[in-house]
Amino acid sequence: MPSKPQREPRRYQEIADELRAKIESGELPPGGTVPGENTLMKVHDVARSTARQALDVLRSEGLIESRQGVGITVREFRPIRRPAVQRLSSEVWHSGRSIWDIDLEDRPRRVEVEVGEVDAPEHVARLLDSDERMCQRSRRFYVEGKLIQTAVSYLPMSLAGGTRIMEPDTGPGGMYARLEEIGHRPTRFKEEIRTRMPTPHEAAELQLGPGTPVFQIMRLAADQDGRVVEVNEMTLAGSDYILEYVFSS
Repeated sequence: MPSKPQREPRRYQEIADELRAKIESGELPPGGTVPGENTLMKVHDVARSTARQALDVLRSEGLIESRQGVGITVREFRPIRRPAVQRLSSEVWHSGRSIWDIDLEDRPRRVEVEVGEVDAPEHVARLLDSDERMCQRSRRFYVEGKLIQTAVSYLPMSLAGGTRIMEPDTGPGGMYARLEEIGHRPTRFKEEIRTRMPTPHEAAELQLGPGTPVFQIMRLAADQDGRVVEVNEMTLAGSDYILEYVFSS
């Protein structure tokens, strides 16, 4: 039976591939001007819709952005490399450092934190095997002025109550160092990751281009006795992150 002929790449894909190669090689540097629709139409002898599709591909990949008064430029924001295994090492919070020190090094950052006591959402109660009231820690993480992640943690009030976990600033080493101080040191973590398209609200907040997904991460932290002490639900901008995993064989 004869094999099916391979489809030729569409013209807009070829143009997008060419521009992407120039961005990756540095020929079009961060902040550099990207040819607009009129230029692409003239250079490649294509219709405006084709030129627009090519640029839309690069926008959806987070490689270019439109800036008022400037035009289309190569996006300057550097992706955040998230080393999932190393950042959760107890060596990090024992040294008084934040998990975010591992991700961001010296990049300017800002965190908005809200802390409160809430009834346990049904799925959280199931994961924590408890229907008691919860400490809810909601965070919004900004890097270089841009919102790149939202996160909500739930911890049983029987653990968090009366500790700095109930305060916006949990102190050196963060929440996991405080859990260790009360005899519930996290010793095992589990993260489940999936991608999905953002809600309209998320797309606007995270400044996501058309077609750009988010990473949805659910993390469970368990103590030395196997008790789940935290459920953390995170939403990360898909165009801003590289998720890195390094394991020993």
